[in-house]
Amino acid sequence: MPTASDVAPRFSNQADAIHWLRDRRINEVECIIPDMNGIMRGKIVPREDFIRIIDAGVRLPEFVFFQAVTGDSAVESKIVNPLDRDIRCLPDLTTLRLVPWYDEPTAQVICDCHFADGRLVDFAPRSVLRHVIELYAAHGIRPVVAPEVEFYLTGQNDDPDLPLEVPIGLSGRKESGSQAYGIEHANDYDHVVNQMYDYCEASRIEIATMAHEAGPAQLEMNFRHGDPIELADQTFLFKRTARLAARKFGMVATFMAMPHQEMPGSATHIHQSVVRVADGRNIFANPDGSDTDQLHHYIGGLQRYVPKSMSLFCPNVNSYRRIRLESDAPINVHWGRDNRTCGLRVPDSGPESRRVENRVIGADSNPYIAMATTLACGLIGLEDEVQPDEVVTVDAKTLGVTLPIHLSDALIELGDCERLKAVLGERFVGAYIDVKQLELRLYNRVISSWEREYLLLNV
Repeated sequence: MPTASDVAPRFSNQADAIHWLRDRRINEVECIIPDMNGIMRGKIVPREDFIRIIDAGVRLPEFVFFQAVTGDSAVESKIVNPLDRDIRCLPDLTTLRLVPWYDEPTAQVICDCHFADGRLVDFAPRSVLRHVIELYAAHGIRPVVAPEVEFYLTGQNDDPDLPLEVPIGLSGRKESGSQAYGIEHANDYDHVVNQMYDYCEASRIEIATMAHEAGPAQLEMNFRHGDPIELADQTFLFKRTARLAARKFGMVATFMAMPHQEMPGSATHIHQSVVRVADGRNIFANPDGSDTDQLHHYIGGLQRYVPKSMSLFCPNVNSYRRIRLESDAPINVHWGRDNRTCGLRVPDSGPESRRVENRVIGADSNPYIAMATTLACGLIGLEDEVQPDEVVTVDAKTLGVTLPIHLSDALIELGDCERLKAVLGERFVGAYIDVKQLELRLYNRVISSWEREYLLLNV
């Protein structure tokens, strides 16, 4: 494992970054970008070549943002340039980190994508998040987020027609039942979790706490609160980190929203607050601890626009298997104080840490898009002074389903929402819908085992 001195600091200038690359004898640099699904795309560049192209960036074809999760391209999209032109991916040196699992010293860096004229690529997920944060800055405010990411460890699975298996832990047994927050059950995967922690420490991913969730071998990692782009970067990098750590022990770490048929789904809960740039004061609470109008407007924006942006929070056909009455996941956007049955929860807290937790988002979401969208919904609420519904003090599950329950319905809601398109960018929303419509068409070609089981001889 790399030593503490090998861990890259957050570089503020090229000279320090170049010195670190040479001093640590880094062999190659992975120049990466997140696509629409949060899949890593990019190029691997030898160190000295990377140093030469820091200012110019690496080139990738524009179509990388129009690739479906299957790798197919939405070539019919009217957003992508028909000439299949290059974009320039400029390294953000503040993201330069070690890749700790390789034998040869290797670094990774996240890039921002630009057109040839220097403009940010407006449909790149990281650009969309940057744009939303700039809209906050225009009001003299700054969002703060803290994501919580759930995932499952499973056994290796080479046949997609077979259900996933619960892995064997240190006890030599497969876990069963619902053991939420079980310490000994979390300990059963200490070897995998400790490897994740080691990898995270070496690559500057800050995990605050870990807990065992309700499903067998289902875990949750909580990140420290901070800047949305930094936290989106860390969440993006963590998913690969978790997968590589699990693979070392013959397991799979999966962020599918619903990997097991009869077990709880996996979410990404995002805690969000807003502070004034001038003095750092949280705008959601008064000094005496009472709620401000801004908190209520922010919640009102989430209530109005989360259902319309559901396809951005729950981006896959599998995502909607989690949104159901018998699940722990929310089925509506009622809000409550410390009420986990609500889609929007305001945890008990002092004025400095008053925040809203969006519990609708799936673990399979692209962290850049999820953060940009939840912040956009709240910002619209602040700008339009949207009034929320009354606070809910009962089990919100008894109040009915108000969220879309299928990706196709959610995409229609998004396409019809001009207010969201104005904030997130019409070209981004158009490109996203094109990619997801392609995935729906590909999905609809597949005949499932359920159809063979119940329709083959009965209809």
